[in-house]
Amino acid sequence: MGKNSAIEWTHHTFNPWWGCVKVSAGCKHCYAETWSRRVGLDIWGARGERRFFSDAHWREPIRWNAEAAVAGIRRRVFCASMADVFEARNDLDLVRERLWTLIENTPALDWLLLTKRPEQIAEKAPWGNCWPPNVWLGTTAENQLWANRRIPILLEHPAVVRFVSCEPFVGHLDLSRWMIPRKGEHRINWVIAGGESGSKARPMNPEWVRSLRDQCQRAKVAFHFKQWGQWCPDRSDTSDGAKRMQIVDSFGKTSTIVRLGTAIGAFMCCCVGRDGR
Repeated sequence: MGKNSAIEWTHHTFNPWWGCVKVSAGCKHCYAETWSRRVGLDIWGARGERRFFSDAHWREPIRWNAEAAVAGIRRRVFCASMADVFEARNDLDLVRERLWTLIENTPALDWLLLTKRPEQIAEKAPWGNCWPPNVWLGTTAENQLWANRRIPILLEHPAVVRFVSCEPFVGHLDLSRWMIPRKGEHRINWVIAGGESGSKARPMNPEWVRSLRDQCQRAKVAFHFKQWGQWCPDRSDTSDGAKRMQIVDSFGKTSTIVRLGTAIGAFMCCCVGRDGR
């Protein structure tokens, strides 16, 4: 994490702190919790202490901003890959205030604030109806239940870009109502989709990806397919010993997915042009 992130849809990552609390189905196999425990940190849960960082850490985005300004190329910063900026804890408010100031002082960087708690945005963010032009605001929608709850709240805020992350993608999604809104309403500008990673990953139905991609194409909304995850569509060159599963789509058509691992799933995503096929 930091400069030159491996996450395909951003350039850098910045964490104001580490630690969070699980709130929905997408959190079940949280990669950030797994990683923090792997390095010996007990920072998860409502009572867990959050991990904070030095002044040197906070100076890194200042350098990225200077480099971007000199190059004349904007850079995206995914903020809080190991946390949620809008977590409802008052003891984080001073750190959040420092983050808001940092964002305002780095105008050559586009800050991607992704949250599972959009209901906290109005209280925790300082910008009201006048958001900085370098803030992209997003929420996670792993299935239709959470899309219905979170996206309308996200769209109440006039950020320059409003995006939805459907990762891990664990249920069919219809986002079309928020892609072509009624007059005077905000809409989704960008959708990210991806399967779940990790040894306990839940499979993603390829039909879900294709449907979401098609919704975006019809509405002229940007779509980024990140990865298949642990489970990928079966191919003729797949080992006979790999674990397979039958998936039935909404038309009754059966297809086979195979467990190949996240690295292979990401490679296959690149090979298919990120269009879900």
